[in-house]
Amino acid sequence: MSQVEGLHDANFCYPLPASLESERVALTPFIPAEHAQLFIDEARPFPELFKYLPFGPFSDAADFTTNHFDPVVRDNKGNVLFAIYDKTRAAPRAQRDAGMATPQGKFAGIIGCIKSSPENLVTEIGCIVILPAFQRTHVASNAVGILLHYALDTAPDGLGLRRVVWQANELNVPSVCLAQRMGFVLEGILRWDRVLPAGRPGNGIDLRDGDPRTKCPGRNTAMLGLTWDDWEHEWREKVNEIMARMSTP
Repeated sequence: MSQVEGLHDANFCYPLPASLESERVALTPFIPAEHAQLFIDEARPFPELFKYLPFGPFSDAADFTTNHFDPVVRDNKGNVLFAIYDKTRAAPRAQRDAGMATPQGKFAGIIGCIKSSPENLVTEIGCIVILPAFQRTHVASNAVGILLHYALDTAPDGLGLRRVVWQANELNVPSVCLAQRMGFVLEGILRWDRVLPAGRPGNGIDLRDGDPRTKCPGRNTAMLGLTWDDWEHEWREKVNEIMARMSTP
C-alpha cells in the first residue's frame, strides 16, 4: 500500500490510499475544498448529530475547516478524516455538476482514524457522523468494517496494526452497541474522563463547589478495543458477514 500522491490535505502517519471501499460503501480522504461545504449543507439541519461529539455543530464550511479540520486533522499526524459515500445511491446531479461529490455515490457522512501511533501499532475509529437518511442502513457497518480491514489486515492490503480503539460517551448507547456488534470488547468505563462543552450530556453527577469549570459537565467514557488476534481468529469473518447483509434505507 503506497501513500497517495498529491493529497495535500492529508498529513497521516500511515500510508493512505486514494479510496477504501467495500461493495456498497467508499471512503475517500476528506479534502475541505471538496467536502467541507457538502458536509455542512447536509449536517446543518441536524444539530443533534453532534450531541455526543466534542466538536460542532458548525456555522459554515470556514468554521469547520478553521476550528476543526485544520487544528485537529491536518496538523496532527495521528488523525485522518474520510468522507463516506453510499455507492448504492447516486449523488444528486447538482452535486455532481458542481464537483461536490465523487462518482462513488451519495455523500453519507464522515468517519476518521484518530490518535494513531505507529510506534504502538494502534489507531482509533472516531469522529463518526452518519447523516440521518443513512442511519440504520448498511452505511455505518460498512464504513467501520472498511477501516477495520485497513487497520488490522496485514500488508499489502492493510496496515497490520495490533489494536483498534473505540471510545464513546457512556450514555451514547447506539455508538457502544455498534462497536460491540463489530467485534469491539468493552474494556472498562473511564470515570470523569473528559470535561465537555456546556450543554453537552454529561455523567449526571453534580459538580462540587469550587470546580474550575462549573458550567461544563464531566464525561464517563466507554473504552472498547478490537485486537489483531480477535480479528484473525473470529471477527474478520463475522465483520464480512455483517457488511454483506442487505438493509433497506
